[in-house]
Amino acid sequence: MTAVLKTDSVEWTVGGMDCAACAGKVRGAVERLPGVEAVEIALISERMTARLSPGGASAEEVERAVTRLGYTMTRAATSAPPKLILPGETGCGCGGCGCGAGPDVEPDAAPQAEPAPKPETAAAPAWVRGAKGRRVVASGAALALGWGVSFLLPDLARAGFSLACLVGLIPVARKALALLRTGQPFTIEMLMTIAACGALVIGAAAEAAMVVFLFAVGEVLEGVAANRARDGIRALTRQMPATALLEHGDHAHEVAAASLRPGQIIRLRPGDRLAVDAEIVEGISRLDESAVTGESLPVTRGPGAQVPAGAINAEALLRLRVTHAAADSTLARIARMVAEAEAARAPVERFIERFSRWYMPLIVTLAALVAVGPPLLAGGVWGEWVYRALALLLIGCPCALVISVPAAMAAALSTGARQGLLIKGGAVIEAMARLQTVALDKTGTVTLGRPEVSDLLPAAGQSETELLRLAAAVETGSSHPLARAILASAKERGLALPPVTAARVIPGVGAEAICEGSPLRLAAPTEASPDVTALHTAGKTVVELTRDGQALGLISLSDTPRPDAAQALTELDRLGLRRLMLTGDAAAPAQAVAGPLGLAVGAGLLPEDKLARIRSLSAAGGVMMVGDGINDAPALGAADVGVAIGAGTDVAIETADAVLMRDRLTDLAALIRLSRQAMRIVRQNVAIALGLKGLFLVTSVLGLTGLWLAVLADTGATVLVTANALRLLRFDPGRRGGN
Repeated sequence: MTAVLKTDSVEWTVGGMDCAACAGKVRGAVERLPGVEAVEIALISERMTARLSPGGASAEEVERAVTRLGYTMTRAATSAPPKLILPGETGCGCGGCGCGAGPDVEPDAAPQAEPAPKPETAAAPAWVRGAKGRRVVASGAALALGWGVSFLLPDLARAGFSLACLVGLIPVARKALALLRTGQPFTIEMLMTIAACGALVIGAAAEAAMVVFLFAVGEVLEGVAANRARDGIRALTRQMPATALLEHGDHAHEVAAASLRPGQIIRLRPGDRLAVDAEIVEGISRLDESAVTGESLPVTRGPGAQVPAGAINAEALLRLRVTHAAADSTLARIARMVAEAEAARAPVERFIERFSRWYMPLIVTLAALVAVGPPLLAGGVWGEWVYRALALLLIGCPCALVISVPAAMAAALSTGARQGLLIKGGAVIEAMARLQTVALDKTGTVTLGRPEVSDLLPAAGQSETELLRLAAAVETGSSHPLARAILASAKERGLALPPVTAARVIPGVGAEAICEGSPLRLAAPTEASPDVTALHTAGKTVVELTRDGQALGLISLSDTPRPDAAQALTELDRLGLRRLMLTGDAAAPAQAVAGPLGLAVGAGLLPEDKLARIRSLSAAGGVMMVGDGINDAPALGAADVGVAIGAGTDVAIETADAVLMRDRLTDLAALIRLSRQAMRIVRQNVAIALGLKGLFLVTSVLGLTGLWLAVLADTGATVLVTANALRLLRFDPGRRGGN
């Protein structure tokens, strides 16, 4: 038997990646190492993941390869899964109990203010303290010295500017050589080195020094812009407090939030922010949950309610039971998924990356032809045409083009997360921007998903109590809204449910189980009897309980459309989208819900029927399927975009392409508007980058623009497209009327 060797996945934080070109250099250096099977890089979150096969490069070798390029590497720490605290255990250990935790805190003590941040040493801006900032300062000082020498000692002007050029160029040339050793000859560092050295050779020392200085300034500006984009994602994790009040007996003490484990009891004072997902054990209070849902209005929660991490207690003291460790809280998972989504590149982004791979060699070839062609073929002056070729090299750098897409996508993902719209990557954004149809499930999507049992019609010889008792037994363990309604009705009547075996849910059909020695099945009626017809006409959903194929009775359930359903569908119509409802329910109750809303209906659909309809709609144009993320998995997966609506449930967050965290149907239009705006900005950025490149390529060849203006145009284009992308951080997708 052949042993299977395990592939390790290692994650790092990479410091110094300020543009997509940087990410490409890191990826290129790592991919060439032996045994590296895959490399994923998220530029804005500065994260890199590599799969390393046994016998290949180690994590240390990966780190050395990247640090040689001038970037920093910090390996992500791994931690053991949190231990569940069982009843009777304390999991505590404060000073008096043995855990060495912080001091006791009075339950009603006022929340402590966070310590004020220490002032920056010597008030130095953040950009100055980095390597790139120091390079700008050194290069600028050397350039100023060169200008001083040129005024005071004109004969030494060339030497002064040459020295100024070398001060800024040596670090760039060193990085260019490191990249060359990794098989990456066509980089901006190599182009800059060639251009600056060429300028020194032909006597343009002053311009060479200016070019190197402007290049250093451009790198710092890229870093500042990248940090601005990262702030949107960092803001999610900043909302997580570092400590919490852990309860032990009659006292509570402050502990690190990371140390909390499921099952422990914590206290949340008015004004405090919750550090972990938890369930209220005691107390009623209003809570601001906008960190997760984006909903600004506080909601009232009481015992038994689930409260997400990041919620702020507005009124009364609460006691809560921890349900998830801090690292696995809803807010932490949202922040993590937004960061991961950034690595899921859109098709347009992958196309631009492929384009840049042959674009750079093309520019180098074109520059070589400009340098030697006119002098050899038309008797041109060598110095003049070499100078133009060097300017062409600088303007040809594709930095602005490469950063134009990921900057916009990262800003859109961050904006969506703040608004309760969780989108899993640029590919999803691009797909949503070209949708033509939105298909919606009925129960829990168009309706509130809180049906109630309205009628019990037992067959001859059966009672209502027996019918409900057996139906609830079959539905035990099911999470479908209809099942929950039947179970709730049985609980209200205080019915004791019989044990069942071989219980299973039949997706899109119903449920079945063995109860008291006989097979029971709960599903849609097979025959349209007068009772069934009357109930359907009244807009009710009907299920039939059978034993060995014999009917035991009918149960009808009623549900109501969401209050915002009509508004949501109107907004989708204004966006030019076709809307329809796909449901397994019978035609009459489906039409009773859809008719007043102006929805087209596909009723009586099994899961495979929904799947076929979604595939057909997708073939005719982009289609979005909206469901609860559980019962519509095949259709959600087959759609161009699958959207789960359900207040951020675990399954919804994990399975869908996008999640409406606020559980509001009107957020569908917000998703579309955000995606269309993101793609609009992407198109603007590509046009800006290519337009400026094209303009200055022509002017460089014609000799109208020189070296310093060429590098200034390249840097300006990069900063301009990044700033344009950052407009998405201020975009309000909930604003109606846009498209």
